[in-house]
Amino acid sequence: MFVVLWSSAFIAGIPGVAAAPPLLLMFARFALAGALLAGYALLTRAPWPRGRAAAHIAVSGLLIQAVQFGGFYTALGMGFPAAVVSLVQGLSPVVIVLATRLLGEPVTRRQGLGFALGAAGVVLAVADRVSLSAGGVLLCLLGLFGLSAGTLYQKRFVPRMDVRTGTAVQLLVSAPAVGLVCVAVETPKVSDWAAFGASVAWMVLVNSIAAFILLNRMLMRSSAGRVSTVFFLTPSVTAVLAWLLAGQSLHPLAVAGLALGGAGVLLANNGAREPIAKTASRASEEVT
Repeated sequence: MFVVLWSSAFIAGIPGVAAAPPLLLMFARFALAGALLAGYALLTRAPWPRGRAAAHIAVSGLLIQAVQFGGFYTALGMGFPAAVVSLVQGLSPVVIVLATRLLGEPVTRRQGLGFALGAAGVVLAVADRVSLSAGGVLLCLLGLFGLSAGTLYQKRFVPRMDVRTGTAVQLLVSAPAVGLVCVAVETPKVSDWAAFGASVAWMVLVNSIAAFILLNRMLMRSSAGRVSTVFFLTPSVTAVLAWLLAGQSLHPLAVAGLALGGAGVLLANNGAREPIAKTASRASEEVT
């Protein structure tokens, strides 16, 4: 479910960046999603983080939200292919597993093979549609850094948090940060309000709230390395969604990449079993 919801952001982002500057699109997304989630957290009387925990959640939010999506969607707005953006994002498990010693999460041979298969599946998924530009590559690498560093940071410093208030804090601190950069480097103007509104609505409800609640729950219940493996599937699933929703052709390599990426995810996640029931119980107690 997470992979499908997450991958849909690339499809929703195409009309969005055509209707408005990408950072303006991200500002609207973060501000609205943060306000909605904060309101829901208040209604349900969810506990809000304090002190160092709140600061750590804010830092992880700036990395995962502002840096990641600021980089990826600015590249998308420059005309960089969505398939290549998803390709770079799909490489985050490789970056995370290289830094996994920071979290004390050893990698078994079986997991290593899973990472290798997953990376190969990512490359296959977009191998026939790759085009490069220096600016787009740098922005995508910035987005990759934000996702990978933010995931590691959150798992190290705030492994357990209430997903309602924690995600709200991440979004609300990212909105003004992106807004300031938008005012400094862009011309905040919307050319097509219908497309802009539809894109923002989808990304707010589906990508910023539903998908990130799922992501934060997964980070609470499993290791950063294992959670990151699901990103191996995003390029292929993005290609499938583009075929179903945007009428784009589905290339055989994308299907092969989906199968290979899926095999990599299975191997990486079965390489080291965790006491899921126990960690899930602790996570449930923390939320309660």
